[in-house]
Amino acid sequence: MVAQKGKDLLIKLDLTGSGAFTTIAGLRASRITFNAETVDVTTLESVGGWRELLGGAGVRSASISGSGVFRDANTDERARQIFFNGEVPNFQVVIPSFGIIEGAFQISSLEYAGNFDGEASFDLTMASAGALTFTAII
Repeated sequence: MVAQKGKDLLIKLDLTGSGAFTTIAGLRASRITFNAETVDVTTLESVGGWRELLGGAGVRSASISGSGVFRDANTDERARQIFFNGEVPNFQVVIPSFGIIEGAFQISSLEYAGNFDGEASFDLTMASAGALTFTAII
């Protein structure tokens, strides 16, 4: 992957369940993290005492975080509604020159902040809630 502008990493939400995704908020920083737990199957017979892992057996997960300013009342309201209702709608994360990650996520943290001489801002953290798909950008 070649160098890209950080602002091009987008978090999108299916606002209505129709399959049409809309960029949520005016993100200034965003991040996606993939995790895979390991399953240790090391025994006394493991060669040289080296740890052995069982491939494909661990739990996989992803988390997304972002911060910025909401771009309109609709995306702000929808994010709050998702959080307070405990919904797990479909999101997309667009990673430029790499691909699109899509699947259900739950908003696990929603924070608001602001200074007296600046705009209101937010921090958002989401956890994957099912299988994710990856579509390469060609």
